[in-house]
Amino acid sequence: MTTEEFERFRRLIYDHAGIALTPEKKVMVASRLAKRLDYYQLEHYGEYYQLAVSPDYPHEFQTLVNILTTNETYFFREPKHFEFFQQHILKTWRGEHFRVWSAASSTGEEAYTLAMVLAENLGTRNWEIFGSDLSTRVLEVARHGVYPLDRLDHMDKRLLEKYCLRGVRSQEGFFRVDNKLRSRVKFDQVNLMSSLPHTLGRFDVIFLRNVLIYFDQDTKKQVVERLITALKPGGHFIISHSESLHRVTEQLQMLKPSIYRKP
Repeated sequence: MTTEEFERFRRLIYDHAGIALTPEKKVMVASRLAKRLDYYQLEHYGEYYQLAVSPDYPHEFQTLVNILTTNETYFFREPKHFEFFQQHILKTWRGEHFRVWSAASSTGEEAYTLAMVLAENLGTRNWEIFGSDLSTRVLEVARHGVYPLDRLDHMDKRLLEKYCLRGVRSQEGFFRVDNKLRSRVKFDQVNLMSSLPHTLGRFDVIFLRNVLIYFDQDTKKQVVERLITALKPGGHFIISHSESLHRVTEQLQMLKPSIYRKP
């Protein structure tokens, strides 16, 4: 992959998803896209770029996005957030309908972790979770709710037994999230760089974790302030411990590092 070819892909994914790829990512991009060149029997990355943006191949652009977006997650990642969610948000909630948005849900582990915490604390009361991502590939995994057992290092065994079904025979080594939880969690594609869907509604809590690290400062500001419009007054906005909203927005009050509240 030439520097010029990398620059074209870098600009494409930045304009579409806000992801800022550094020059050090050139080898990674070339490696991930090599299989698509083989698939179409192309010799040059420039040829694949033209194909991916061509109206003659309408699904290939989404395939390109799926390949270049990073999706790494697991159950109960950054557990302090779920402790705060339980102790300081759910225990004092007295509303009628509690809504949470996992705004970069990847393969669904965060959304289902939230569902377990909600089920434990709010039981059969009126609550729901919406999970979104840019990648259609990971959304399909999330909707099925089937995961390898080795993704459960941080999960309480009691919750595993209560909310997950272990696979047998051909599904041995896997588990599926119980249907009662899956029925409370909906997944759909949302591009955080675009206007939010009118049907989205507003949320009590928004999780936007391990996403801002891929954005430059201007993109962070755009994305965060767009999502704040979907947060109810008094609602909470949670980012990763490795991220910060310093100089990103003045519309949120920091309660503690990575946890914010909308006045």
